[in-house]
Amino acid sequence: FTGGVGIADNWLGDARNPNEWRDTHYRIEGPSVGAFQAAFAENWLETAGETLQGEKFYPPPEPAGALSAQLVLSSQPNGSEDMELMMLAAIAAAKDHLRIGMAYFVPDEIALQQILDARKRGVAVDVIVPNSLTDVPIVRKGSRHFWGQLLEAGVRIYEFQPTMYHPKLLIVDDVWASFGSTNLDERSLRLNDEASLNVYGRDFAQTQIDLFNEDLKRSRQISLAEWQARPLTEKVTDWLASKLHTQL
Repeated sequence: FTGGVGIADNWLGDARNPNEWRDTHYRIEGPSVGAFQAAFAENWLETAGETLQGEKFYPPPEPAGALSAQLVLSSQPNGSEDMELMMLAAIAAAKDHLRIGMAYFVPDEIALQQILDARKRGVAVDVIVPNSLTDVPIVRKGSRHFWGQLLEAGVRIYEFQPTMYHPKLLIVDDVWASFGSTNLDERSLRLNDEASLNVYGRDFAQTQIDLFNEDLKRSRQISLAEWQARPLTEKVTDWLASKLHTQL
């Protein structure tokens, strides 16, 4: 299993009220499971000092479905570069539509420029992020400081309204989707241990687009005029929070 769901009461409901978070989790079968097992075994060894061996932990993989999938892992000290490069390459590959659904959206300068470059190529860009119900307000504030450049370029930014929005989803055009634990922020791309599964296939991508569109119906679009009209105190605190972007 991979996605944004954690083991806590926040995930017991279905985003009907602020106590029930909005999230997506995925069950994976087939050869890709072996890559997840390797990631789990590495973390288990680091934490418990125990090596998992034998068919008890690694039953023979069986085919399941026809989708092409690739697991990308990040960990210190060098593995995080793989995740960052994957994300940047995916954004750079977009030709028609880029959809980003992120619990924590604080792109660094390179990722920010990649999104702006996508707009210059005529790519439609939609971003869903949490509203004030976020569990980490400083991340939302640090994120908002950078929205001006994106809004001016025509990026459409939406805040999910009913509750905390916790998915981590990137959809490129209508053929490729990436999901797992990775956010589009420097903590995920450079510091944390993360895992993202990339899936290539038009039919599957459409299921993720449908989910994204359903979330859009419960989100409120933020205009450039609204962003510019923030009170001075918010502008200052957003700017201060943005200075911590490497840790957000």
